Amino acid sequence: MRILGLDPGEKRIGVAISDALGITAQPLTSIQRSSLKADIEAIRQICETYQVEHIVLGLPLNLNGSRGEKAAQSAKLAQELKEHLSLEVTLWDERLSTKAVQGVLLEADTSRRKRKRVVDKLAAAYILQGYLDRIGGSGTNRSV
Repeated sequence: MRILGLDPGEKRIGVAISDALGITAQPLTSIQRSSLKADIEAIRQICETYQVEHIVLGLPLNLNGSRGEKAAQSAKLAQELKEHLSLEVTLWDERLSTKAVQGVLLEADTSRRKRKRVVDKLAAAYILQGYLDRIGGSGTNRSV
């Protein structure tokens, strides 16, 4: 079973995919955002290509754990994905995921241009790997 990880941003949605056993997450691509309909269609195509059965969507909570406007937008996207793709969608706390990935890229002395190209899909992999670690790599225990 494959699980898709999504890191929704204002301009792009980072995309990552799990291995078939649900143990590791790999960065896949970034979707340039244009409209909700186009975003969902792009995600649908990826889900069909990789036979995705479950989506983990980053939920950008505030540092104090409260939900702000961006978290509300992620929750809305999660609901739209559930309705249009008929897949289970789990919202996953993504606080500081992009900052963590940017820190790793800076330590690796990655150029600003390259960081901009890869940060979204790496953040999606970071989010998905956190989820996979929580469920223990079985892909079946989703009680989070």
